Amino acid sequence: MTLLILGLLLWSLAHFYKRLLPAHRAKLGEKGKGPIAFVLFLSLLLMIFGYRWAVFIPVWSPPAFFTHINNLLMLGAFFVFGMSATTGRLRGKMRHPQLTAVKIWALAHLLVNGDLASIILFGGMLAWAVVSVILINRSQEWVRPEPGDAKKDKLLVIITLVSFLVVATIHLLLGVSPFGG
Repeated sequence: MTLLILGLLLWSLAHFYKRLLPAHRAKLGEKGKGPIAFVLFLSLLLMIFGYRWAVFIPVWSPPAFFTHINNLLMLGAFFVFGMSATTGRLRGKMRHPQLTAVKIWALAHLLVNGDLASIILFGGMLAWAVVSVILINRSQEWVRPEPGDAKKDKLLVIITLVSFLVVATIHLLLGVSPFGG
């Protein structure tokens, strides 16, 4: 559990660094990107291995039908995440699509995982995303981009479905069925 918590802390601090100490981060310039990327990569490894190696401590037992809610939320999370890259009509409908997608992802996983390590990981990522939105909103004004071509939104739907299927397949290959049973 220690590795998991350390990973979450490093992840959060590396992301908050620019918002909490902007002058210090600015002094580093382009040279600062490498060390921060390294810390983020290290934090991901710590979270992954910390989660995988954590002792299973049950906290609550999610009902089976939450699996279906999880899958619907995950489909939505992929779509919302993709909104950050679309140049279609949906562009600019949401200020923080990637962070919103992380919130949806975290909530979806909290619904179907009732063990302590999952609550720490997904609850921690949810808290990080909420605080990130607050910090970003306080530090900069948003200029809404102009909407683009609706054809790009159709492509977003296709990419969402393919991404969902790829991630579901990876879960299955890892021995975790995202479809229950």
